[in-house]
Amino acid sequence: MVSRILPSFGSKRALRLVERNYRIYKKRWLMFVSGFFEPLFYLLSIGIGLNHLVGTIAVGHQVVSYAAFVAPGMLATSAMNGAIIDSMFNPFFRLKVSHSYDSLLATPLDVNDVALGETLWALARAALYALSFLLCMILLGDARTWWVILCWPASILASFTFSCLGLAACTYLRSWLDFDLVAVVQLPLFLFSATFFPISLYPAWLGAIVALSPLYQSAALLRGIDFGQFDWIMLVRVGYLVILALIGLRIASRRFARILIP
Repeated sequence: MVSRILPSFGSKRALRLVERNYRIYKKRWLMFVSGFFEPLFYLLSIGIGLNHLVGTIAVGHQVVSYAAFVAPGMLATSAMNGAIIDSMFNPFFRLKVSHSYDSLLATPLDVNDVALGETLWALARAALYALSFLLCMILLGDARTWWVILCWPASILASFTFSCLGLAACTYLRSWLDFDLVAVVQLPLFLFSATFFPISLYPAWLGAIVALSPLYQSAALLRGIDFGQFDWIMLVRVGYLVILALIGLRIASRRFARILIP
């Protein structure tokens, strides 16, 4: 009875898909190494240039440098970008071009395993990139407290949310041209999710809309952890991201079933 009520998101068989992707990409290790340079370039450019122009920013009861304010937001943005690439571009190629999923479904794997496996693979890569970003933050002096260590699991949660949402969105794309629509959504999220300046600077109506953004919730969560500002609203942010992730994964599973199963 319980299994009929709770949605099925896959099984341990999904790990076989993660293993398959690992075996494929371990021969293309340069693709992984390149991802470690992104956070370094971001943080260096902000620390060398904008940090001196902007000065300090008041966050709660603290006054922090601009680089320290932006760094957690850039970590959230990196989690979003990496998750979208791994959960949309690669699955779309396998779904629409190479039709790799057709052969996978000839094995004991089902569509729920495929959806969960792709999400876990995107999450594994995101965890490595988030760790490299955190190391860059600490070495460049952009981390405010040692609570920043907890930003790693929090950034993995953000990546999980965007991976599930990206995989669900991937199933609605019809051709490569539709990826232009992804940029139309991704760019405003990047620019208007309080990544570069506090949400208090927005008009009230715009701030209310921005607060619904998963990128804003991720950035605010990471910033609060880094600054050691723990309060009940952080639990709300975590719950919001988890709910979005589960909804995205459920939609992805259903869409995979509709597309792949005649």
